[in-house]
Amino acid sequence: MFFEFGIKDVIDIVLVALMLYYIYRLMKETRSLNVFIGIMVFVIVWLIVSQVLEMHLLGGILDKLVSVGMIGLIVLFQEEIRHFLYSLGAHGKLQSIVKLFGRDKKSEADKEAIMPIVMACMSMSRGKVGALIVIERGVILDDIVETGDYIDGRINQRLIENIFFKNSPLHDGAMVISNKRVKAAGCILPVSHKQDIPRELGLRHRAAMGISQDSDALAIIVSEETGRISVAMHGEFQLRLSAEQLESILTKEMLT
Repeated sequence: MFFEFGIKDVIDIVLVALMLYYIYRLMKETRSLNVFIGIMVFVIVWLIVSQVLEMHLLGGILDKLVSVGMIGLIVLFQEEIRHFLYSLGAHGKLQSIVKLFGRDKKSEADKEAIMPIVMACMSMSRGKVGALIVIERGVILDDIVETGDYIDGRINQRLIENIFFKNSPLHDGAMVISNKRVKAAGCILPVSHKQDIPRELGLRHRAAMGISQDSDALAIIVSEETGRISVAMHGEFQLRLSAEQLESILTKEMLT
């Protein structure tokens, strides 16, 4: 009998190829590429031994290793798996569908919460005071809040500047803003391991990139070295922003 090759087989091959390509990119970003290559080599050897050569004894041993290895891979790559699943859920088209069925409570924010942030960032930029402000959106950041000091204060320029004042004990951590309130300060963020981050960007920028990869949060960075203002969201940077550009981004992302 001839091998039947139909449209479903083409779709199957394309989907597997896309999945492997996406996993490859994810592993490359997290510096786990060599582990991914090793896993692929093992899978190829397993398929050749069990399916092509039909070596039952060695194939049976490899089958058991694969069964146990799946649990080990889940433990080993739990952060990468979490990032993969989050990326699926955060896809732009999926988010649009979700918004049709329910309005995000974060979208009720108004410009009264935006201008104090912009003014504080501009003031700290002029004084070259380092700052890292994380604005919570759809994904709840309670685990991040728990790493810092709880504040729950109304957003105002003076509060933000006092928290990031150079002699403040909360200066080096991140501030989390949620529901138009300064929820916590001095928080610890996950650090991104992306290899394409410019070398001149420091730990604050890597932390901002990390939270933007792990959630839909928006992170504002004021550089202590240059005073430049940047924003990290959806795993991408927007660098060297003016007050007008920062206000435009916050208005678009917080009010929609």
